[in-house]
Amino acid sequence: MNIFAVVLGILLALMGLFFAFRSYRHKRLIDDTPTSKTQGVFIGLAELKGTAESETPFTGYLSGTRCVHYSYQVQEQWSRMVTETYTDSKGHTHTRTRRETGWKTVGSGGESAPFFIKDDTGVIRVVPDGANINEKSFFNQTCSPNDPLYFSKGPAYEIANTDHRRRFTETGIPLHAELYVMGQARERQDAVAAEIAQDKVAPMFIISVKSERQLSRGYLVGFWVWLFVGLLFAAGGAIGWQLLNDNVMTMWQPYVIAVGGYLVVLGTGWLWTVYNSLVNLQHRVEQAWSQVDIQLKRRNDLIPNLVQTVKGYGTHESETQKMIAELWAQTTATPPGAAGLDFKGFMPTLNIIVE
Repeated sequence: MNIFAVVLGILLALMGLFFAFRSYRHKRLIDDTPTSKTQGVFIGLAELKGTAESETPFTGYLSGTRCVHYSYQVQEQWSRMVTETYTDSKGHTHTRTRRETGWKTVGSGGESAPFFIKDDTGVIRVVPDGANINEKSFFNQTCSPNDPLYFSKGPAYEIANTDHRRRFTETGIPLHAELYVMGQARERQDAVAAEIAQDKVAPMFIISVKSERQLSRGYLVGFWVWLFVGLLFAAGGAIGWQLLNDNVMTMWQPYVIAVGGYLVVLGTGWLWTVYNSLVNLQHRVEQAWSQVDIQLKRRNDLIPNLVQTVKGYGTHESETQKMIAELWAQTTATPPGAAGLDFKGFMPTLNIIVE
């Protein structure tokens, strides 16, 4: 049993470190990724800030709020008395009754569709499917059957053991709300433009009503919380270790070994995270330069076509000016057979225009 406690403590400590470094990695990603303008987004990971816009916004089911995405939930409270039999420390059998209570979801739903994020340079489409969406609360109300909301927005029937109380909640992204978006940019299938959508290789896809600073601070808090939780589990493993080897080690040795090992793993993980962050920054710089090369090559390919177009317009303009000059010259032409300028030389061109 003591061996199991030691192994469990070690595993839980490692789990705490895993979640701590995942939070720290997300924080570094948010802090290191530069914010792009919508018109400057190319293929790859992109960070955007702007307002949520839609030509056909939704209307919240409970709140009536105009939004680009929302979800709602209706829960009903229940309670019941449970009789159970148990045995005390002296081996005597007893019966006791206790009350159980909880909430059951009796209704839910929502609407979601691609929308646009707008900044001072333009708009870009965002496909929210698969994103980690941080929403704003629209509606939160608990009521009894006396309230019209109870049955108008909830089911017409009640569940078993009901307490005749329902809780209505709704969250979403309001229209024109300030958003923070980080995700993979790809080329749209229906237009020559980019869009932000889910990608399995992308390290993060988040749509949040919180600011970049708030998200970064939240991940930092998560890092320290999980780090502390992992340290507690490591100490628990040290206690189990001490109980297992009570006659071999002194009281402080298990704790020194546990804390020391935890710190070694922590330092190694931190170095690995920083190294990966630097590698990601290098790849992002290389990707940015490759996008610059693509744009320069595209412009280089367009320049010859532009030159040919200008030459064509120049030739057309020259011929037009020449025709106008000849037309002006024909105003002094004399009738056929008379001495002077002949009008017949320009007649074929005028006949073609008439036809």
